[in-house]
Amino acid sequence: MIRRKRPPMRQAAQAGELLEKLLHNFGLDKRLQQYRALIIWDEVVGPQIDAHARPSKIRGSVLEVCVDQPAWMQQLQLMKPQILKKLNEQLGEAEIKEIFLKRGKVPPPMEEEAPVPPAWKAVHLNQEERKQIDEVLTVIDDPELRTRLERMLSKQARLLKTRDA
Repeated sequence: MIRRKRPPMRQAAQAGELLEKLLHNFGLDKRLQQYRALIIWDEVVGPQIDAHARPSKIRGSVLEVCVDQPAWMQQLQLMKPQILKKLNEQLGEAEIKEIFLKRGKVPPPMEEEAPVPPAWKAVHLNQEERKQIDEVLTVIDDPELRTRLERMLSKQARLLKTRDA
């Protein structure tokens, strides 16, 4: 049996290039560029506006933005031309023609990092330190008050231990 030799591949095509060609063939490349508006919104408007208004979707060439308070909605209504200009400068050919503001809950940012817990929360009290707290609380009869004070004194001891370290 004779095997045919396949000519060697010149150079492997990169996935990004193939994806761009595929999107272009289906006419979706400009649409994808429009959706970049959802990603660059915070850069364009800044953190103060981003905290009160966030884009939710794109319909045609209209960017729909949720705004949490009427005062911010009025302010953004006045700022629409500047925001549109800045957005379209960054989007290139795939322009947004209108911004539609609607009252609603503003979703949290997509890339919000979890806050780092304070250092004192990782500190543990040894047996001697717990014993000292128990001795202070022996005079308290009310179980609810005793529990709350124990919690507060433990936190305070861990905080002081962190500061001393």
